Amino acid sequence: MAYEVLARKWRPQVFEDVIGQEHITKTLINAIKSGRLSHAYLFSGPRGVGKTTVARILAKAINCEKGEPGVPCNECPSCTEITNGSSVDVQEIDGASNRGIDEIRELRESTKYMPSSSKYRIYIIDEVHMLTKEAFNALLKTLEEPPAHVKFIFATTESHKVPVTILSRCQRFDFKRISPAQIIDHLEKMTQREGVECSRTGLAMIAKQAEGSMRDAQSLLDQVISFTGSKVEDGNITEVLGIIDRDMIFETSRAIIEGEPRKCLEIVDHIYNYGSDIKEFYRALMDQFRNLLISLIASRDYLLDMSESEKEEAARQAGIAGSEKLQVLLNFMISREEDLRFTSHPRLILETTLIKLCHIGEFLSFDDLLKKIESLEKRLTASPGAGRQPMADHIADSSADSSADWVSGKAGKKESKEESAAKSGQSWDDFLSFLSSKSKATYNILKDWQLIKLTEKIIEIARSSQSFSSTYFDDPERYKLLEDYCRDFFKTDIRVKIVNNNQTKPLKSSASQAKHPELPPPVQEIVHMFQGEIAANKKGGVKK
Repeated sequence: MAYEVLARKWRPQVFEDVIGQEHITKTLINAIKSGRLSHAYLFSGPRGVGKTTVARILAKAINCEKGEPGVPCNECPSCTEITNGSSVDVQEIDGASNRGIDEIRELRESTKYMPSSSKYRIYIIDEVHMLTKEAFNALLKTLEEPPAHVKFIFATTESHKVPVTILSRCQRFDFKRISPAQIIDHLEKMTQREGVECSRTGLAMIAKQAEGSMRDAQSLLDQVISFTGSKVEDGNITEVLGIIDRDMIFETSRAIIEGEPRKCLEIVDHIYNYGSDIKEFYRALMDQFRNLLISLIASRDYLLDMSESEKEEAARQAGIAGSEKLQVLLNFMISREEDLRFTSHPRLILETTLIKLCHIGEFLSFDDLLKKIESLEKRLTASPGAGRQPMADHIADSSADSSADWVSGKAGKKESKEESAAKSGQSWDDFLSFLSSKSKATYNILKDWQLIKLTEKIIEIARSSQSFSSTYFDDPERYKLLEDYCRDFFKTDIRVKIVNNNQTKPLKSSASQAKHPELPPPVQEIVHMFQGEIAANKKGGVKK
């Protein structure tokens, strides 16, 4: 007897044998029992999840002569013929090779004839989205008002390509990808019945490669058994299916977390000389960091493709890295995936990416912060509205409005503290002390500005020469808040006047800058602006 592949040998013959599609099989069983059968069904979903299998079972269930409603007996002539594919009343049509209007016209003509021996004449059209526009139009009238003895069952992997005029005339069922746990359980049952020894870890690797398709999983298992025989080792699975060695993936993730770029280069050299697919290795590494992150926030049950020892090692590495660093690493890898996908030098891209991942903690500490501050500065500058001048410059150009709050001009001579105090009874330093207790952010910005003039009616201050803080009060809400603080402190209806500072002065020295002159100026500005402290210094760079 000719060998029958596992995918065909283990093909479900009743609804209860279908794995992972209970929401569909239960609905169809209830419809058969209640006699609420539709004249047309559309089964959509990924490949290998049971669409045509369920279509055949449905055809058997409604034509079965002996079985209970919704449960085909698989013994009567009708069930046997449908199972063998020899039934004249149930026709399976490949939509890809019978997609023209002539084939659909023949189908329409055949619907006029009564079934030869069954209750219904059933047409199963696979990959129905491949039909031409003209073929769909020819099918419309028959599909809308078919003879009572005719049922249509359509199957497709791309339901969005089916015209809405067809969709509206069908009951649609969306098939889901089968979960890895269900695939593993089913494969384990199969191997036991077939007398094959295979660990659950090995079956998990096959289930992962199948990506939710039971048929793919069965075909992959068949391929592995053909190579190994009745005893399957985990190493045989990785060799036959070309899966990247798990130990190498763990070694790579450990090297990245512990910052060992030399080790990463050795691994890349090994997989390149071994002939492994570099892009596949990168995808496996992304899955690895996903697993590390999951091990911190969810149950180990989500790590189905790992053995117990691998789960323990994953938990150890994840504990060293922490969830925040793992998210940064994974986001960086996702952003670089497109570069690897389209490059003609995948090894070069992989090497540079792994080196950067090893130093991710160092070069992301201030670089991202500077980018965010630059973005914030642009938003603050453009806050009055796109295509409009900033408020300060706009009012300064208008000579008619002498009572404007915002004035842009050249900074004059700085007034002494004694003169300021004499006029208002309170000094500028007193106001800054008051402000530090109200709003630290406003105080940190304003302490670097110059006081030009302070009277009972007006405070004139010059912008800081630092790029970020100089535009801080261009936001009308922040400017209004500053005036409120001034009125609250000086107990008078005082107005704030802001002028430009055209002088270029060096960055103010601070304790942190004096202690760490090797820091670049942008970093010194950040430390000074946010009153930061340098916790540690490692090889001339700041340790995060």
